[in-house]
Amino acid sequence: MSSHNLATILFLTFVAATLGITFWASRQTKTAADYYAGGRSFSGLQNGLAIGGDYMSAASFLGIAGLIALSGYDGFLYSIGFLVAWLVALLLVAELMRNSGKFTMADVLAFRMSPRPVRTAAGVSTIIVSIFYLLAQMVGAGALVGLLLGITSDSGKAWTIVGVGALMVIYVVFGGMKGTTWVQIVKAVLLMGGAALITVLVLAKYNFNLSTLLGAAQEASGKPGLLGPGLKYGTAAQGVMGKIDLISLGLALVLGTAGLPHILIRFYTVPTARDARKSVLWGIGIIGVFYLFTLVIGFGAAALVKIPPTDTSGNTAAPQLANAIGANFFGETGGTILLSLIGAVAFATILAVVAGLTLASSSSFAHDLYAHVFRRGQASERQEVVVARISALVIGAIAIALGILAQGQNVAFLVALAFALAASGNLPAILYSLFWKRFNTTGAVCAIYGGLISALIIVFFSPVVSGAKTALFKNSDWHLHSLSNPGIISIPLGFLLGWLGTVLSKEYNAAKYSEMEVRSLTGVGAEQAVKH
Repeated sequence: MSSHNLATILFLTFVAATLGITFWASRQTKTAADYYAGGRSFSGLQNGLAIGGDYMSAASFLGIAGLIALSGYDGFLYSIGFLVAWLVALLLVAELMRNSGKFTMADVLAFRMSPRPVRTAAGVSTIIVSIFYLLAQMVGAGALVGLLLGITSDSGKAWTIVGVGALMVIYVVFGGMKGTTWVQIVKAVLLMGGAALITVLVLAKYNFNLSTLLGAAQEASGKPGLLGPGLKYGTAAQGVMGKIDLISLGLALVLGTAGLPHILIRFYTVPTARDARKSVLWGIGIIGVFYLFTLVIGFGAAALVKIPPTDTSGNTAAPQLANAIGANFFGETGGTILLSLIGAVAFATILAVVAGLTLASSSSFAHDLYAHVFRRGQASERQEVVVARISALVIGAIAIALGILAQGQNVAFLVALAFALAASGNLPAILYSLFWKRFNTTGAVCAIYGGLISALIIVFFSPVVSGAKTALFKNSDWHLHSLSNPGIISIPLGFLLGWLGTVLSKEYNAAKYSEMEVRSLTGVGAEQAVKH
């Protein structure tokens, strides 16, 4: 059986299994709490696996492996940044968000402020950040399925992206949070198993000697600087701006997780704050081990496979390594089987993550914008859920269109942009709201819009969008600077504007802050508010 046929069978098997889970979950989803938060019925371990499934995206598996294979040390910086970011989420956000909110990030921000402007800002930010993250997953889907099924044309990859988008909409519309969470749990187990298998085989080839593997990777790549910094960032050609871009990337990666909407809503799926802490600890453990696997997979790809010139972003490095290492140990058939297996797991990864992102953005539109801004709190739970399902269709269509446009970009790089947007707008508002008693409505709106808009403007006039070979618009050039990641400017600006808006406004509700402080730190009153 060819790898194309085997991969197709494995794809269809996973899709059938997850559609079965979605159908089961749809029968269990009866209330808004079921749709938005899975009925708050998941344990710390289950939610930790789901967090891992949400976080270990196509960027982690395909993008980072490709970056390490092409750029070595500089590529591994993505893994370090993604992992360290969880400490920020654990120490500053997870438990407090679980105690203070109900379904979305805006529930926390609106608790002691004027709800309509704050919910509008939070809803807009959630949707924009989610679409950027969705963009990366769509690009990964096109590259992966194109490799496995032998699809080389842009139109064929575009239809692949359409198919992924259609599946993700089905998961969200019918399964809600309960179905999405179980899909993520299944996917996390499969991904960890597949990555562990490749890691063990690569290490076995080099007698479990990491130094031998690294030496072989450097020799095969023909890049003397593969094991040291400066191959991708801070090069002589980039000069000072390259070093600034590296710092900007690090800020975005480390601070972005605590502001990602699809991660924040995971804290509401557990019954208690203690379970929220447990789930983050489980998530850190799972994700940490996985990123160690990516180190071996990336350098293994550099040593054992030749990434084709057409794949300038390296997104196919991990599947190609699976084929090569499988053939090395088990013959050509073994390589075909392992390639198909890893491809199916990566495909599962993409489907699970896009479902989580679509759920986060559609939930925010329905719960924050429709129910509390447009209907001023007069919408019923049933109306909210209907609107959430309709908005999932619209957001899915937007993600499909942008995913087709962005083919050829490295998926880890695209995710870093989403992290920068989240860290610039969402994080300042969340941290100020939880820890600064003087913070008010004007400050929250200025922080969210200021950070978000500044990041978008910087990206729009950067080589990411125009003026570079890998830009979104390859045949146009309106870039004004060489900074690829906006974080070093937009993140401090978000915090500054949040502070400035607060001190220029006289609004201050001391009693509400005191109530929120007690609730966020102790959980007292949180359960009653949720039930209400």
